[in-house]
Amino acid sequence: MFRLFLAAAPAALLMMSSAQAEPVDYAMDLTHSVVRATWDHQGYSQQSVEFTDFNGTLALDLETPANSSVDITFNLIDGMFAGGHHERFIAHLNSDDYFGTAAAPIAHFVGTGFETEDGITGVMTGDLTMNGQTHPVMLDVELNKSGETRDGASKLGFTATGSLDRSEWDMGFLAPFISDRIEIFVSTEVSASPTAE
Repeated sequence: MFRLFLAAAPAALLMMSSAQAEPVDYAMDLTHSVVRATWDHQGYSQQSVEFTDFNGTLALDLETPANSSVDITFNLIDGMFAGGHHERFIAHLNSDDYFGTAAAPIAHFVGTGFETEDGITGVMTGDLTMNGQTHPVMLDVELNKSGETRDGASKLGFTATGSLDRSEWDMGFLAPFISDRIEIFVSTEVSASPTAE
């Protein structure tokens, strides 16, 4: 999802050095990033959980986008937040009914491709591993803004949305009474170090 807009956004391209020929390492701004999963609870309400312990490696090549890569890991144990005082619910998510974190404490996303027509919106595909299983996911991605940090480093912000069926990862407990379909929301900022450009 990261390489989609760095590969395609003209504004971002103008801000980068035209001499750049190798992938540049980008860092996620974790204080300005959110990853949220939302689902329908028996038709009465929309419930959600946020993943709070995640990080990734981003190597971005603007001249040859195929050389770019994105790899993000999520530490699921103690890395989920449901708001309020829902310790019992978080413990259930960690159980074998859902993430089975005793055996699989890490979720892992690796980007595999992208498509875009305008350089602003597009579709990112990737492989998501959870609960010991790997399946493809598809995200609609939108470039929010391109600019620079106060140190003059290149900076991008984007939002990604998509959905998945949790039963594909053997997490179908109480489906469809509680919806199998999970909506995904990601909003993040990434920047390159000034010395990397």
